[in-house]
Amino acid sequence: MSKGEATKAAILRQAVTVASVNGLEGLSIGRLAELTGLSKSGLFGHFGSKEALQRAVLEAVVEDFRVKVILPALGEASGIDRLERLFTGWIEWAAADDKTGGCPLLAAAFELDDQPGDLRDYLAEQERAWFDCIARIAAKAVAQNQLRGDLDTAQFAFEFHAIGLGFNFAYRLLDDRKAADRAATAFRRLVASAAA
Repeated sequence: MSKGEATKAAILRQAVTVASVNGLEGLSIGRLAELTGLSKSGLFGHFGSKEALQRAVLEAVVEDFRVKVILPALGEASGIDRLERLFTGWIEWAAADDKTGGCPLLAAAFELDDQPGDLRDYLAEQERAWFDCIARIAAKAVAQNQLRGDLDTAQFAFEFHAIGLGFNFAYRLLDDRKAADRAATAFRRLVASAAA
């Protein structure tokens, strides 16, 4: 990794932290320059615009999620094991200490849901891919006779996702330290209701 790439990666790490607390609109070149000890012109040179910085933050978080949550789940052999690893990985990722303000993707979803434009389109595309990932893994479990043959995998993905959103809400806003246990119980019930 070159010095420029290392600097950009360090800026992005700081930007993700700021965005998780203050939202994408809360990101500013001036604030990041202050936090990173770089000049505004130096920071601007890495991204070119506030929107490019915001997009880079979303891309960095999506990639982190892919590496830490999705890829480990895909390494499991069975569909059920993949679903369990996917769910557990998501909960652990969302509750990690480096997510100071909670899940940056969830925060961005609330911030961008009524804001047409490239950022919203990118995030919506990534969320559709996430739902599709869950549904495809559920379909694998169906094909392996671990889940029932008539399972609506899109509905399963919706409910899987809803449990994760409920966890984020309870854990971050309500400071419910039993939120992970409650989410795990809800997930087990979802899987049991879909069992072959």
